Amino acid sequence: MADRVPKFRFQLLDKKKFNSIEDKTNQEYLIKWSLKESLKAQMFSFDQSFQPYEKDTFVLDFFKDPNVISTLQVASDKGKSTPLCIAADKVSVEVVPCRVLSMSFFDRLYDHEIVRESGHIHKCLDEYYEGIQISDELRKVLLLEESDNYEIFNESDREEFLFRLFKHLCIGGAVCQYEDTIDPYLNITKLLYKDIVSVQKNPETKELSIISSVFKVTAMIHVDEESCKMTVGMFGISYKVHGCQNFRN
Repeated sequence: MADRVPKFRFQLLDKKKFNSIEDKTNQEYLIKWSLKESLKAQMFSFDQSFQPYEKDTFVLDFFKDPNVISTLQVASDKGKSTPLCIAADKVSVEVVPCRVLSMSFFDRLYDHEIVRESGHIHKCLDEYYEGIQISDELRKVLLLEESDNYEIFNESDREEFLFRLFKHLCIGGAVCQYEDTIDPYLNITKLLYKDIVSVQKNPETKELSIISSVFKVTAMIHVDEESCKMTVGMFGISYKVHGCQNFRN
């Protein structure tokens, strides 16, 4: 069988900075939340126009491209960042909804008294969910389906990219130190979202709309005659800048 010829080719834009991650204060929070090494963002350019129906081809080309393999940072089993180094054999691509335009999406946390007006998060008796300690009402609403307030975010809300970012920051890594107030989580979620997602204004209606596509990617890689699956994370395509951004989730 002839070798597969890629349609898309990619190049790392190594001068692109993501202030949401690289800001000194934000890095201190990411260290505290045990996310500094596993949360990465990179931008790559690509050489052909992209159509949504091409997502599988686009993503597979990305994870086979030599420039990507040598530069894309992923988290190792030890939690350290390392280049991907190996081409993917197959990819599974899940479309992640990305429609939310305002942080008012999270106002319901105040409306249902999960967060006090002062920004302090309501505490609760300790519970555990899949090894995660839950000591406040915020993590209950994020994780526990049986909690009284779980349904304030319906299933459609929970699929949204903005919600996934927020949840990831709130839950943190293996040795996360939780915040007592909501503001650090909301602020960094907003900055990450703005760094990754592109928005344009309709010149006639003046309405804003998101012009980025976001995907969750699971790559299949063969190593030493064995297969392994690796969930690489969130992968966004921004038509505005004709580039793509990788976001670890």
